Amino acid sequence: MTAAAIEPPAIQRTRGPLRRALDRFIENRAARAGLLIVIPVLIAVMTYHWWWPYAPNAIDLKAMNKGPSATHWLGSDGVGRDVFARLLQSGRTSLLVAVCSVAISIVIGFLVGAIASFGGRVVDATAMRFVDLAMTLPPVIFLLVLASIAGTGIAPTILVISLLSWPVLSRMVRARLLELRERDFVVAARGMGAGLPHLLFRHGLPNCIDILVVYATLQIANAILLEAGLSFLGLGIAPPEASWGNMLNLARSTVVLEQYPWQWMFPGAALVLTVLAINFIGDGLRDAFDPRSDLN
Repeated sequence: MTAAAIEPPAIQRTRGPLRRALDRFIENRAARAGLLIVIPVLIAVMTYHWWWPYAPNAIDLKAMNKGPSATHWLGSDGVGRDVFARLLQSGRTSLLVAVCSVAISIVIGFLVGAIASFGGRVVDATAMRFVDLAMTLPPVIFLLVLASIAGTGIAPTILVISLLSWPVLSRMVRARLLELRERDFVVAARGMGAGLPHLLFRHGLPNCIDILVVYATLQIANAILLEAGLSFLGLGIAPPEASWGNMLNLARSTVVLEQYPWQWMFPGAALVLTVLAINFIGDGLRDAFDPRSDLN
């Protein structure tokens, strides 16, 4: 008889927390639908330059404002650029901005929240007053002021979005780690002389992975919308670099809206579907990591 055969039935059915979270995520229909949308989008935007014959900024004056056809699947814009190529390049740009800005905001938010929780009463009070100040600033005005100071382009847009996004995460991390610091293993580590870096990365970070993963997924969708909004206002990604926001900005004239709808309809649809799919995935991850789901 094998070892598995002689194990008690209760032990055979035991699953780890990650396995239970994965099972709950897979059972979520909306999350699965989000994956079915996001994965093809990611593959297309990362590989289109290998299989699509047109470059996003290639101008063809003979194809100005042409509708969808076998040559240009989604038509062309006012200077003859292929809309499909620009749509995929816009997705690459938007996802690059979103992922980089979220990564920066995660680092800032985790460090501020973790240092506040482990650094003592004075450090905690100082850090939280700074977070309160950041959260009281009107987000739209703060965003526009930062964008006007930083300028246009990919790097300034990443900087602006990342500086706007971290305060909420720092509060969530602090709340989790205030409870954690009273646990016996953390008290024992402090008693043995463990320093702040050890507490942050040996104990704090592993116990905040679920918060960081869910926050990152939901914030990527928010960052895509912020980038599109800034680009639409002319404060984000500047032409000729393609983004969904500046594609909509270039197509906002009455003539384009009425006579060439493919120039705004496809970027708008791509933006809505991508953000909606990422939100579905984020909601699925949030439910999957919720320990109360095991009680349902």
